[in-house]
This record gives sequence, C-alpha cells and structure tokens, in this order.
Amino acid sequence: MSAQSVGSSPRRGGGYGRVTGHQEYLADIKLPDMLHVKLVTLDVARARINSIDVSEAESLPGVAFVMTAADLPDPMPRFGPQFQDRPVIADGETKYHGEPVAAVAAETKDAAEEGARRVKVDYEKLEGGIFNVTDALAPDAVLVQDPSLRGDSPFAQTNVIDEKRFGWGDIEAQESDLVVEDNFQFPMVTHFAIEPHGFMAAPTGDGIEIWSTIQHPYLLQKIMAKMLQLPLSKVRVHAPDPGGGFGGKQIPKFEPLVAFMALRAGRPVRLVLTLDETFQQVRRSSAEIRIRAGFTSEGALTFMDVETNFLVGAYVDIADRVVSKSSYAAAGPYRIPAVKIIGRTIVSHTTPSTAFRGFGIPQIGWARESLIDEAALQLGMDRLEIRLLNLARYKEAFIPMEEADGDWEQTVRTAAKRIGWGDPLPPNRGRGIAVGLKSGPTTGLSYSTVRLLYDGSAMVYAGTSDMGQGARTIFAQIASDELGVPVEQISVVMGDTAVVPYDQQTSASRSSVLMGTAVQRACFDIQGKVRAMAAELYGVDEAAIKIDSGNLLLPDRDVAIVDAMQQALAPLGGEVIGNGEMRKQKDPNHPLGGTAAFFEFNCTASEVEVDMETGHVTLVKHVTVGDVGRSLNPQQVTAQDDGAAIQGLGHTLMEHYIFDDEGRIRNIGAIDYRILTSMDLPLEMHSESIENADGPGPYGIKGVSEGSLLVTAPAVAAAVREATGVLIRDLPLTPQRVWEALQEAKDGS
Repeated sequence: MSAQSVGSSPRRGGGYGRVTGHQEYLADIKLPDMLHVKLVTLDVARARINSIDVSEAESLPGVAFVMTAADLPDPMPRFGPQFQDRPVIADGETKYHGEPVAAVAAETKDAAEEGARRVKVDYEKLEGGIFNVTDALAPDAVLVQDPSLRGDSPFAQTNVIDEKRFGWGDIEAQESDLVVEDNFQFPMVTHFAIEPHGFMAAPTGDGIEIWSTIQHPYLLQKIMAKMLQLPLSKVRVHAPDPGGGFGGKQIPKFEPLVAFMALRAGRPVRLVLTLDETFQQVRRSSAEIRIRAGFTSEGALTFMDVETNFLVGAYVDIADRVVSKSSYAAAGPYRIPAVKIIGRTIVSHTTPSTAFRGFGIPQIGWARESLIDEAALQLGMDRLEIRLLNLARYKEAFIPMEEADGDWEQTVRTAAKRIGWGDPLPPNRGRGIAVGLKSGPTTGLSYSTVRLLYDGSAMVYAGTSDMGQGARTIFAQIASDELGVPVEQISVVMGDTAVVPYDQQTSASRSSVLMGTAVQRACFDIQGKVRAMAAELYGVDEAAIKIDSGNLLLPDRDVAIVDAMQQALAPLGGEVIGNGEMRKQKDPNHPLGGTAAFFEFNCTASEVEVDMETGHVTLVKHVTVGDVGRSLNPQQVTAQDDGAAIQGLGHTLMEHYIFDDEGRIRNIGAIDYRILTSMDLPLEMHSESIENADGPGPYGIKGVSEGSLLVTAPAVAAAVREATGVLIRDLPLTPQRVWEALQEAKDGS
C-alpha cells in the first residue's frame, strides 16, 4: 500500500524556483525580433485629447511606430467581462490618472521610453472630475461614461452602472428593542503583487499568440477571439505562473493593445508595466456602507438594512460582480428574520477596480461587524456571545436558497479560546473578534487530463493558474493518492490553451474543489481502465476488483495500479489516459446564478496595544480560524491563511490611495504607499483550521485562502476601541487617525 499524500505537506511544486530566482516569469521570456512597448500617459485624471503628434517620436532611431486611437478600428474596440466599456486605448478623453493615450514600439526599452517622452499630446484638462461617491451621485454630476455605451440601462444617464436589491422578510414589521445605525468607509488599495503585469503578443500566420500574467487564460482567449474576429483555435494564450495575483490579474488589461500592435508590426511586441504603472491600472474598489440593524433586548438580530456604494473606477471590469456577490451576503452568517440590501456599482474618474482577495466582503464585513460590536456595547452584552447567539447552525438556511455548510460555532469558539477571550488585560490593551463569510464559486467548469505513463510516472494537465497558492502541489497530491504514484514523479502542466484543457477561471478559491475534483475524476477514469485491464490479465471478474490508495484489491492479492498497467501494456509500452470534468451549472432562479459551492467561513480575533501619545497600534496577538473541510496540505493552508491575514492587516492599518483635488494619485510606488513589513507583523500570529470533511471537494475539502482577511479590519478596530474607548469608522487605522480620534474624544470630554 502506498503512503497517503493527501493530508501531508510534501515539497511545494515550483517552490524551489520561486525562492531561488530560477522560475521563469513572463518578464524573463524573450521572443526573437521583439519590439518593446512604453505607454504614454498624462499627469491628469480627466482630459480631452485634442491631438497627438507622434512625428518626433517616430523619427527617433530605434522607434518602429507609435499607436494611438487613430490607428485602431473605428468605432474603437471595447472589451470587458461584463460590460464591453473599456477601450483598447484612450479614445478622445482620458478617464483616470495614468490611462494611456499612446503606446511606443521600439527595438529597445530605452528607445521606447525616449520615444514616449517625445510624443506630444495637446490636451485640455476637464473640470468636474468624479473622485468620490457624493460627487458621483450628485444630480448635476458629470457622466463618467458615454450614455450611448450603456444600452438600455435605466441608469444610463447617471454614474450608477447598476443597483442590486436583495433581501427577505419585512424590515419595517420587525419589533426591536434597540436599533443601531452608522456609516463606514473602506479605502482604495492596490494588490501589490511583486510581479507587475506583463503582456506579449506575436502574429502566427493566420492567428495570434499572446503571453500574459493573466489568471484566466481561457477568458482572455475568448475576449481576444471576439475582438480580432478569429476562431478560438487561432488564439493561443500562454500564461506562465504569475508572481502573485490576488484577483488583480484575473481580467485582461493591455492584451488587446499589444495584440493590435503585434499585428501592425508583423512581429512580437512586449509590454511589462513598472510597479508604479501597475498602481495606476488596477486596484480594489473603495466603498461607503450605511448599515442599520435591530436587536431584541437579549441580543437577537431582528432585521438588517444595508446600503453599499462601491466606487469602481472609470471602467467596470469585474467590479459589478464584486458588488452583487458581496452585497448578496452582506448580512453575514447570521439568522435574521428580515434583511434589505441595496448595492450600487458607481463609476468614477479613478483607476478601474477589479477582483481582490475577498471579492467585496472585506468592505461590507468592516461595517457589519463594527455595528454588531456597537449593539453589544449598548446592550451590555459580550461581543463574542452576541455573535454566537445569532450565528447560523449547521445546515440551517440563513440566506434564501443557502445553508450553513459547517459547524461555524466551533470555528468561533476556537478563535476565542486562542486569543484568550475574557482574560484580564493590562492598560491600553484591547481585544476584538469578528466573523466573516464569503461565497465560493456559484458556477464552474473545469476539465483535466491525466496521463499514467508506462514507467509509473504521471502527468496532470489543468487550465488553472498557480500564482503561489500551490495548485500544482495539490493536484499532484490528489493524483498521487489515486494512482499510487509518488508526488515527486508527477508533473503538472498548466498555462497554455493549446496544451491544457479548459478551465473557466482561477478565482473564488475554487481550484482545489472544482479542478481538484476534475483531476480526481480523471484518475478515476484511469482506475477504471486499469481495472478492466487487470480483470482480463488476471482472469478476475472486474466487479470483484476494488481500488484503494493506488492499489487494485483482487480477491486473492493486492496489485499496485502501476504494476498492473505495466503488465497489461507490455511489451509495446504506452500509457493510460484519463479525463475528468467538474461542472456546476448555472441556476437561472438564483439571484447570483447559482448557490455557493461552499462558503469560506472565518473567525478573526486580535489583541492590540495602543500608544495613547502617538496613536500607534501594536499587534500583540492575531488569530485566524477557518472552516476548511479538510486540509489537503496543512502547510499550504497555514501559509495561505497567514498571507491573507497579513494582507488584511495592510488595509486595516496603513494601505490607502491618496488623491489630490484633480484626481491624481500622490502615493504611487513602494516608497510612498506603505504595506506591512516584518517590523509591522503581530508579535504572535496563529492560524488554525477546523476539519470536519464536510466540503464538496475531494476528501471533503472546501476552498481556502481568502477567509483570513475577510474581517481583519473590524477585529483589529474593535480591539483598538476596547483599548482606547474611541470608535473609528474610516480605514485605515493609521497612527494619525487613531491619535486624532483620541484628541477628539479628549476634547469632547
């Protein structure tokens, strides 16, 4: 019998290359006869482009050409996953700081950069830019998008892309002993993946090849085929393992631009953004949330009324789905008789937002959990107990068509125990606790092919992107257990639409559950074929052969799958190929198009110490506990939880875009935009998993990697409030903001 791989932590696939610098990222790939691209941008958010003079740039030695909107088809091709609103390049007007108006193609990077400096743009700065929710919703607001591009939308003459309405029950009919209401703000933050976005394209006779840091290669293939009017078979996408994604690399950005440039040049072109440029091109949506909730005197929730306004930027990208999915679950994991939710997607003259780890839940969780703390305070209740009282129990319906898929109380009590909830605290110390819930994928389609080779090794083919979450390792572990092949003898092939079968996308923590199931089923397919071979080879009834841990259990003996395969295929050799599919169909009757495949449920607890003179917050202890079903690879689960928690502490304590009055980002780059360093980490950090094997994926797993940042902010803010007595409603909790709140409280007393 082979040793089980699932549940252990074998050496991480691709890990050695990542830590030694040997891994080949997109920027390391060199194509012969390649042109380099540099974007031309304006130091203004909103401007009318009168003319662009490229003559001086194109006369520069080494510059091949400069592409502007005038060089593209008319009308301007536009693209997007939900709304086709994003132009290939700025067309007549820039709508955010950093939107490119031209792109220089040259033989060298230096020539491209010099050419970009010599492009002369005659433009007129436009007043009335929309940089916040209030201005966007004003009756006389400038429209960010041309209404003619909005089709028959009832909101076409406004800056609202759509307004989602969810809920159940009648909130006005509920009797409450206490009603609490407040407003909260969540800032714009950047993904800050260490690898910037990169794009390359090369014409291939009657088609095109594209290289991208994209998380969804098949989505890119689909968009490019439509835009270039090519069959899918003529668009090949190469997607090397990204150096971090966090949702920021899900959706195409400049792939259409480099594709048009490659077709014009008749040779490969390459664009790799700088970190500063990446700041200007992709971010998390900011949000303003108004929330009102009713409670009985015992602390039971009676109703919740939530209004969310997400400021998504100049183009919609995937942000409207962020708004709908997060707003749908705005009431969290609680049983509430009546809920009313309004979620608005609002465009602005700011960097387009996109998916970001947590997919809108951190914004709403910040408001909801903070309000529940306020209710507990006014009722004289323990903040832990008010959550346990209202928490949905296992298999209990808490949202229409959705059931609690775990023993969530176990998760909460574990976190409370680990943080030392109720233990005495020294002065200026406080603890906070919060619970978060995120829906996993609502639909999905993943295919996998597995090849069991004659020498006993195996190859797994999957369209998933491994951006550091360890998907390669997980798929190898599944194949190892099902086929009895050591993990180190399994290769996992990804990142090429001409080689690997279709995967809908790499997002929503779906890979281990959906693609993992497809890999497992491909292995089952191989098992079935080898079982049939063994029945003939050993003269045994096929129905009498069982399979366990990579072995065939015959009536009179056990034979390894690999051994049976080798005997059956001898002397010609060969291999056994299996195919697997995991499909979660769309449900047209569900508001989101389908129920959650699983929920990521997390409880976060934090203990802080606040310097009352400076407002500085020291993280004394930080605990996250997630309901994971089962940890296929415990070390990777812990790493994902720790990483998510640290990322969440970033938007909680320091991360935020700063704009001037003209909508220009003033803190671009690693110097002026602060993220956590090793000096800012909690003095103690603990991540723990609840494993009840009650998930829908292989071996009872659920998705992980987003849970630990869902409610980082309200947990830390609650701890700051207990330590200081001050309530802060706007993130991040910078020393200045905490100090100002302390001074305001002191002056008010």
